[in-house]
Amino acid sequence: MPDIGSVWSELGGDPALLARVSTVVRPGALPARLPVRELARACVGACALAAAELGAHRAGRVEVPRVTVDDGAVATAFTGERHLLVDGRAPQTFAPLSRFWRTADGWVRTHANYRHHRARLLHALDVPEDPAAVESALRDRPALEVEEAVYGAGGLAVALRTPAEWAAHDQAAALATRPLVERGRLDTSRARALPPLDGTPLLPAAGLRVLDLTRVLAGPVATRTLALLGADVLRLDAPHLPELPDQHADTGFGKRSATLDLAAGRDRLEELLAAADVVVTGYRPGALDRFGLSPEALAERRPGLVVAQVSAWGAYGPWGGRRGFDSLVQVATGIAAVEGSAERPGALPAQALDHGTGYLLAAAVLRALTEQAYGDAEGGGRLVRLALARTAAWLQDGSPLPEDGPAADGAGADGAAADGPAADGAEVGTVRYDGPARWLAETDSPVGRLRYARPAVSFADGPHDWARPPGPWGADAARW
Repeated sequence: MPDIGSVWSELGGDPALLARVSTVVRPGALPARLPVRELARACVGACALAAAELGAHRAGRVEVPRVTVDDGAVATAFTGERHLLVDGRAPQTFAPLSRFWRTADGWVRTHANYRHHRARLLHALDVPEDPAAVESALRDRPALEVEEAVYGAGGLAVALRTPAEWAAHDQAAALATRPLVERGRLDTSRARALPPLDGTPLLPAAGLRVLDLTRVLAGPVATRTLALLGADVLRLDAPHLPELPDQHADTGFGKRSATLDLAAGRDRLEELLAAADVVVTGYRPGALDRFGLSPEALAERRPGLVVAQVSAWGAYGPWGGRRGFDSLVQVATGIAAVEGSAERPGALPAQALDHGTGYLLAAAVLRALTEQAYGDAEGGGRLVRLALARTAAWLQDGSPLPEDGPAADGAGADGAAADGPAADGAEVGTVRYDGPARWLAETDSPVGRLRYARPAVSFADGPHDWARPPGPWGADAARW
């Protein structure tokens, strides 16, 4: 079962620091057959501990600040896109053609939220943009045939597999040989010098420049978290690939947003890279290499850089170059089969692969910065890499049904949650999750009045909210 100890070890953290983490347990949060709440708690807790550790080093503190992980805050953050309101309006999280469809021998799930993916799906099926036409086109075709046809057209459709069927797939075999968090050295440059911090809130990433080349959803969650912790985060998008406005509002907190044609604007890109401390990419593996954005090319031009990459299926194996999203990874890896029924596939109570991987990616960046500046091995650029499908394997690895999952809803002792300090490493309270209200906030922004989920990452003397709300997509200049 996922736990903070195992992931903290994957991040190379000192196991003694785990005693600084306390948990408010809330049965009923993120109910599922798989241990989603435990995964979410572990990912957020590891990220908060990595932030507290780096902050303590930069502030010259002997003791790392205490970390509190509250299941309620975590559950609310993991479902934040569902709680978002823009001027009182709830956004549509999935387009009409992003759903499960019956096929001749099973099910497929499609993803068509973006206009270009929708066009490719319709082209592959040779149908108009009409759910009834798509349903008719898929009904008599085998699921694997649909998967390959849509992928061949550049679209997104994945056949439903059981865990056993996925385990027999070559991509699953490739993932099984890799750690949850891949970490490596890129160069042997001199140790990074991070300026000291003083005062509160303690902002571990203050003064660091993060170039954000990510899209939905894990990458933006990671960079939004780094922005919360004080980093100057500049998100870059291609002008011809606009982000969905509500999605940008949800993940744009703390950041600036600019557009840049990476080919025509190569000089500006090089200027940004020359001053960046961290580059985070979230496109399919290899897609940005032609712009000189492979880890090796980046390290050659910018020694000491931290490069963080996230993908759907991993940067290796037969599916290493494929596009993917959380919902599709759930379907391919057997999660949708486990969470569903004999009549219909199911889904996790949140896009937990995206959110969990996003927090792990931020944690890996923070730990890389700590190792560079304060570790035993001096300096050196770092590469950290995660994949949603590898996180899915972690979720399913020997995972028993949680006591309060769908098969035993209502289990768990009720009590009073403790909000005050507790002994290091303790469980500070247990109380049934009663909804997200206490972890929601509102703010005015350039895109309207927003209701949003407050940050789940929390440690003593740390920030409680983002310093700035999101602005319109692409409205900022592409400069630091």
